[in-house]
Amino acid sequence: MIPCVTISQQDSRNDSSFNKYSGIENIMKLHTKIFIGMISGIIGGLVLQNSGADSVTIERIVSFVKPVGDVFLRMIFMMVIPLILSALALGVAELGDIRKVGRVGMKMLYYTVIVSAISVALGVTMANVFQPGADVDPEARAMLMEKYGAQGAKLGQATQQRGVGDILITMIPKNPVEDMARAFDPTHTGGGLLAVMFFTLLVGLAMTTLASEKVQTFRQLLEGMYLISMKVIDFGMKIAPFGVAALLFTLCATFGFALLGPVLRFVLVVLVALAIHQFVTYSILLKTLGKMSPSFFFKNTAEVTLTALSTSSSNATLPTALRVTIEKLHVPKDIAHFVLTIGSTANQNGTALYEGITVLFIAQVFGVPLDFGQQLLVVVLAILGGIGTAGVPSGSLPVIAMILLTVGIPAEAIGVIYGVDRILDMCRTVLNVTGDMTAAVYVKNVEASKPS
Repeated sequence: MIPCVTISQQDSRNDSSFNKYSGIENIMKLHTKIFIGMISGIIGGLVLQNSGADSVTIERIVSFVKPVGDVFLRMIFMMVIPLILSALALGVAELGDIRKVGRVGMKMLYYTVIVSAISVALGVTMANVFQPGADVDPEARAMLMEKYGAQGAKLGQATQQRGVGDILITMIPKNPVEDMARAFDPTHTGGGLLAVMFFTLLVGLAMTTLASEKVQTFRQLLEGMYLISMKVIDFGMKIAPFGVAALLFTLCATFGFALLGPVLRFVLVVLVALAIHQFVTYSILLKTLGKMSPSFFFKNTAEVTLTALSTSSSNATLPTALRVTIEKLHVPKDIAHFVLTIGSTANQNGTALYEGITVLFIAQVFGVPLDFGQQLLVVVLAILGGIGTAGVPSGSLPVIAMILLTVGIPAEAIGVIYGVDRILDMCRTVLNVTGDMTAAVYVKNVEASKPS
């Protein structure tokens, strides 16, 4: 899994060079600065909204602040296409290589698909049961629709008219280049990002059927594109504290408490779902499939949990996870290296769970009803997104944007949750890394039970 290890090393080198010119980066972590930006934006927006200023004055002030958030979002969105093309193709190609390493790889593949499906199903169920975005004030919802898309008033009707059958047909692109160019165009009748994803999946599968030396140059091109995409997103993350502050200032100044309550409920639902999967689902898997005491597991992996929480990156946590899995969980080195390296990109249960809840939450906020078939499509896309999502901070945002577009919601609507994304990113990274170590324990147990 070359991209995973390379990115961690590359980022550490580039970050250190950047820090020479930014002393505050050495003093304050990025997630701390984003948290400060989030609080500042909320307080500033609420103060302005309740200051008694007339709507014209509020709108004028917001117009000065809003471009900062827009620049930040565009820095992320402009890398969606190259990131999907590179990360998903490489992820599928790496999974395809599993066939060459025998039964260990197939067990990892089965585990990834099944446990990711469980995590997304849990997230979608939580979002349906608690409906965190259903109680948005109608006036605020109407303003959101107007703000994030000229066709906002027709989103619900358009989504209902586009059934699963239509989506399945259009996901096979006639011209993938056209779908890439018009991926964010709401009037485009093609498959958009879904078609791009399907095209990329086929490219990744094709790579696995060809001799490695014949596609080595193309693979290196994809790896370079992947690294460049993540570095550009990293550039965008440098202004994340200001972008988050501007986004939340704009929302709170415009909508007041109308959106603050639903967003806080969204955070609570995500945290509860992550906790259930972390301590219930994984405990059951450890006990039944791994034959290991959950208390022993969680006690010995506390170091990995703290590293994942502080870095928000599966890739950055990989060295620590490997050492702990081998030394404290006593998983053989070859199994640990294989399972954890692939898992740092392809087995991201927490990310898949988060994507499912986020899409349903934003759909609820916008008043866009999703029927069973469309929610099933969200589940499938979130599982696939777990394979192609980069194991770095905020790596799931492009996938969420793609799913939003698929169900008829403007990608820019992701700004509703971006202020709290980094905090939740820290928590779902813990789930991602725990899932990789759980998979390693499971594979170790099954392999140990086979006759030599």
